[in-house]
Formats: sequence, C-alpha cells, structure tokens
Amino acid sequence: MGFLQIQLINLLALLFIIASSKSSLTATPPNFPIALKPNCTDHCGNISIPYPFGTTEECYQSHDFFVTCNQTFNPPKVFLWNTSLEIIDISLDGQLRFLHFIAHDCYNQNGTRASYDYAWIRLSRSLTVNNTANKFTVIGCDTYGFIFGQWLDRNYTTGCTTMCYAKDDLLEGSCTGSGCCQTSIPKQVWQVTFWLGSYRNLSNVWSFDQCSYAFLAEESAFIFSSKNLTNLRNVEKLPFVADWAIGNGTCEEAQMNASSYACKSVNSTCYKPVNGYGYRCSCLEGYQGNPYLINGCQDVNECEDPHLNICEKRCVNTIGSFRCACPKKYHGDGRKDGRGCIHGESLAFKLVAGISLGVIILLLVACWLHLELKRRRRTKMRQMFFLQNGGMLLQEKTSREERSSNTTTIFSELELQNATNNFDNNMIIGKGGFGIVYKGFLPDNRIVAIKKSKEVDPGQIEQFINEVIILSQINHRNVVKLLGCCLEAQVPLLVYEFINNGTLFEHIHNKAKACFLSWETRIKIAAETANVLAYLHSAASTPIIHRDVKSANILLDHTLTAKVSDFGASRLVPLDQTQMCTLVHGTLGYLDPEYMLTNQLTEKSDVYSFGVVLVELLTGKEVLSFDRPEEERGLANLFLSVMKKDQLFEILEENVLREGNKKQHMKVAIVAKRCLHVKGDKRPSMKEVAMELEGLMLEEKHPWVQTGHDEEVKGFLLEREFNGAINVGENNSTSISFDSAKDHVMLSMGGGR
Repeated sequence: MGFLQIQLINLLALLFIIASSKSSLTATPPNFPIALKPNCTDHCGNISIPYPFGTTEECYQSHDFFVTCNQTFNPPKVFLWNTSLEIIDISLDGQLRFLHFIAHDCYNQNGTRASYDYAWIRLSRSLTVNNTANKFTVIGCDTYGFIFGQWLDRNYTTGCTTMCYAKDDLLEGSCTGSGCCQTSIPKQVWQVTFWLGSYRNLSNVWSFDQCSYAFLAEESAFIFSSKNLTNLRNVEKLPFVADWAIGNGTCEEAQMNASSYACKSVNSTCYKPVNGYGYRCSCLEGYQGNPYLINGCQDVNECEDPHLNICEKRCVNTIGSFRCACPKKYHGDGRKDGRGCIHGESLAFKLVAGISLGVIILLLVACWLHLELKRRRRTKMRQMFFLQNGGMLLQEKTSREERSSNTTTIFSELELQNATNNFDNNMIIGKGGFGIVYKGFLPDNRIVAIKKSKEVDPGQIEQFINEVIILSQINHRNVVKLLGCCLEAQVPLLVYEFINNGTLFEHIHNKAKACFLSWETRIKIAAETANVLAYLHSAASTPIIHRDVKSANILLDHTLTAKVSDFGASRLVPLDQTQMCTLVHGTLGYLDPEYMLTNQLTEKSDVYSFGVVLVELLTGKEVLSFDRPEEERGLANLFLSVMKKDQLFEILEENVLREGNKKQHMKVAIVAKRCLHVKGDKRPSMKEVAMELEGLMLEEKHPWVQTGHDEEVKGFLLEREFNGAINVGENNSTSISFDSAKDHVMLSMGGGR
C-alpha cells in the first residue's frame, strides 16, 4: 500500500473519531444568541465564547475562565489560558471540550525504546475532569498504563493492563483487556498525568504494532478497532470533557456576598454540580440564555417550539411559562395530553363568570367611590390651604394690578407637581434653612426654580402676600425674578427664574472655577450686587432690606452676570422709618455686629454683609475657618487686622494678585473696610458703594479714567492704626435667629433661588 493511501486512511480515521464525539455533549445550542458582555469577543473562529469565559480581563469572570484566541491558525483556535489545551466547545451547562495529546511508547525490533511521550493535564479548582464522559484508555499489547494526579486534595493512582495472544482475540468495539483496556476516574480530579510501560514481550508487540498508546478521552469519541493499533500513530489529539464551576464555595456561601455572586440574571438559580468544586448558575424553567449576565435569562416562547407546544387549539405565551386556551364556546384545559377543548360552555363556567362579573363591578364601583372621595378631600384641602395662605388677599391685590405686565402668576399645585415630576428628589437643586429648591419645567418650556418652604407664620400672611407682590414687580436685571407662587399647598411654593451657573460662593471657593473668575469679572459682580442692594434700599416703591446678603445668595448666569436671590428673610421698611426692631436673622460671618447687639435692622446691615462678600472676592478665603487663630477665625476680623498692619497683599487670592494692579486692589479694600465699620452710621450707603465700584470698573476698562481714590489710598498706606474690631464667628452654611423683641416675628419665605 502506498504512502499516500496510508495517510488518507489515517486522516479518515481521525475525522471519524472527532465526528463521533460531536454527538456526546449534552449542551444544545439555544434558540437565540447567548447574551455577552459589551465590547467583548463572542467568537474565535467557529467557537463561541460565552461569559464567564473571555479573552480579556474585562470579559471573564475570573482568571480561571481566561481563554486565548490564536489567530495564526486558519480557522483561529481557542486555548485555555496560555496552555496547549485546545478548546473545541464551551457549554453554559458547565462543560468544556478539549483536544488533548495522546501518550505513546514505541520500541525498535531489537528491544530498544524508539520514542516515548507521556501526557498530563493541569487544570484549576474551577475546572475538573468529567468522571462520567471520559475514560482512561490504554491501547497496545503487553502494555500497562497508569494515570495519577490530584483528587480531593490528595494523590490518587489508577490504571489498566492489555495483553495480546492472537489477532483473532482483538474484538471490534471491545475494550476489556485484549489490545485495549479502559478504566474510570474518580470525581473532583483536576490534575492528571499518564504514562506507559511494556512487559517487553517484543515478539508479541511486533506481531501487532511497535507502539502502545494511552489517553484520557471522551468515551464516545473512541471505538476500539484492531486498526487503532496503527492508525493512532498519526493521531495527535483526542477530545476529552472537563466540568467547570464558579469558585470553591457553596451557593449559600456565595449568596452572602452579593457583589461577587455570579448568578446575575433575575431569572436564574444556583445549584451544586455533581462533579467539581464551587457552584453553577442556570436559568429558571421557562427561561433560556446566560444566567451569569444581568438580564441574561430570557423568556422562552414555548408556543413557537413544536416540541414544547402541547396545546390543542391555541397557545398563549406567558413570562416563564405558557397556557393553553380554548376558542369561544369551548371549555376545557386545551392540552393535547389533557381534556383538550370541549364544545359548549359548562355550568360551572357560567356560574363562575357571573360571580366574577358581579365582583368586578362591585370593585370598580368601590374604587370609583374611593377615588372620588379622595379627589374631593384633596380639592377641599387645597381650597383650605389657599385661603389659609392668603389666596383671596393675593387675588384682591393682583386684581388691582391687572394693567401691569408684572402681576404675580398664581400657579396650581398640580402645575408645579407636573413641572417637578411630583417633587422628585432627582429634581432637587438646593437646600437651605428655609426650604428646598427644585428644578421645574413649565408647559411653555420655561425652566424655573421652585422653592418649597419649610414653614410659614400664619400671623404674617398679609406681609408675606405684600412681599410676594412687591418682589414680583421688581424688574432689575441683577435680581432673580419671582415669577409667581402657589398657595394650594400646606406651605406656599415660590416660582423663580432658573439661573444655571451656580453661586458666587462656588466660583470663589472652588479652585477650578476660581481660575476663570478674573479681576475684571470680580469687580463687575461686586458692582452689580451693590447696584441691586442700592436699588432695594432706595429705588424700590417700598424699601427692602435683604437681611441675608452672602456669596451663596448671589447666583451667576452663563455670562457670569450676578443675580441676587433668596429674599426669604427680606423685610419691607415703611417709608417713615429708617430702622426696625426685629428678630435677628442672617448667616454667621456676614451678620452686622451692631444688629446682633441691638436687634435694630437698618439698611447698613446689608452694607456690612456686602463688605464681607467684597473681602471674599479679594482673598478667596472662607468666611469662617477654625484653622485660623481664634481672633482671626472670622474673615472680617482677619481682613481688618491685616489692613491695620498694612499687610493686605499677603492675604489676597493668588489669581487676584496676579491680575489687576495693587492700586486697584487697595481701592476695593478701602471700600470693604468702610463697609465693615463697627458703627452702622459710619458705613457708606449702598448707593455710594455702588458708585465707587462702578468707577473702579470703569477704570479697569479705561485705565486713563481716575476715580478720586488716589489720595485716600496714599493716606491709607501711611495709616498704622485702626480703631475698633469685630469678633463675630461666621459660617457660610449656618443661619441663626434669636428674638429680643416679643412683638416681632420673623417671616420665612424659604431659602433658595
């Protein structure tokens, strides 16, 4: 027989062995693609790679499931880790099929060994050799083979012996010791080594074949034939089956750690494998897919599968199952293996249908009555809150302003619920001492800020309504516009325009944002804020004292234009009064010390608070810091101290120091110093402050313009003494209130935008 014919026979034998093994694996391809992790390779050549296996660290569950896709082969081949174990199939049922080398022992006719190759398999605890699908097989004459390795943390050894007396003794398909022997291996085996030996009966060996063979292979992949004695010489690998599982613990132990628990799909369960360590996951009955991925187990449509559809007439798929239905005027279970569908409606069906219809009608009536009563109670409560919160008074006052384009809009509670997704927590954009601020979307596509106050004083309703009307009529470009209110809730809701660029506090104290707050911009923001306060004090129809001026209440829009907000603490000042006795309110660090001592609220209280904001813009420092010495914890005290010592430039913010010029820095510092005077009557008015800052802003844009501060700056640089000190603790986020006048009650309109 020619060399080519022999090679052809050997090739056919190999193809037969591998083809016969294909049918042995119990895994059946799913009816739809197995879910895989995003951006992960799902195939290597013709081999599917489902999770928990993967080719990169992001794609496998642990390193035990790392596989390598070798593209140098055509088609590409898959290998376990970086070993020579070639994977030919991966099953989500917990099995892997490999191709593995055959050990052989060959002798020359004179009795010397021609070649010898032993074989071994090294797996991890997550991968164990399948003890039922595989058999250890020895082929040869006068040959013995051993297999040994690791089993249950101890060594094991087993093997078998083959003998040959005559070729007639070799039975096709029989592997019971004559030319072929097989033995099983125990469970939990994860390392094996097998080798061969010969009794050296060379006459017997050479009368059959010069080589002996040993391999661990899938039992169904190999059928013994006398031809195997020669054909196996050219077969390098045979398939064997390994079981895989997750980890080494039980299902109960794994479920205690939710983050590492591998059964991620909702419709999955955990079970202990028959062979191996750890646990496996599977989809629940009626589901199919990959239980190791979130939403990996998908519902199986049994109605589309002829093997699962046992319905006689009509099949209805349900989540995780199905049901059989009968056509109209038929009854029964509709199953082919049951009663099927019987023509006609049963008496029991009619009785049940009648009772069910009656119960449904009663339930519908009861639900309607419940919803109607609930609606009426809600309507009545809204009307009560509307009257309680001064709704009639507001309507009366707004009716007098109908000719004005700035009249207050009265929103319904339902409108604001829809605008904020029923006041969802995800819509919260701020919290303050007076309430919570939500972002809202009105039907006309306007974005608004809706302030939900924590409480309101019933005795101050009329003043609250007056303030709402006045604030809604303030038409200043640097004031956050009050668009309207809602009085149907237990506490009033105020609706403002929405400013999207955060607060001045954030821009000063956030290093990333402070870099973009140039000296020119800081002067502009200060001037705009001063103009607003001057407007409130002297240009509004009824003077208004803000009472809580701070950087957190100055909002910035996308062009860094200042917008003064939070008039919840503001007070209206009668035209015939210059001061009023009231409950002390404000934020520590910004509070006027004279106001704290006397409870006499004047417009100069706002001047002091504005002076602290000016110092913040200059220094970038926190208004209250316990990291500083006790006498300098308050920023105002620290500033006045360094001014007295002529050390201003030592505390200026580095971005401020880098820009502008020292003369301008000193001019702004002098304005701040005057605002922070202990005595209120020594402080300038906000109108004077605004004029000085506008002059500085003009000088910044046009350096040739002089504002008249030069002599004062020169004089200040020579000044070494400063009379009076302020030692007031401060905190950006702490509001205080205490009452020294029993006849006055603070009205809280909320704290926000």
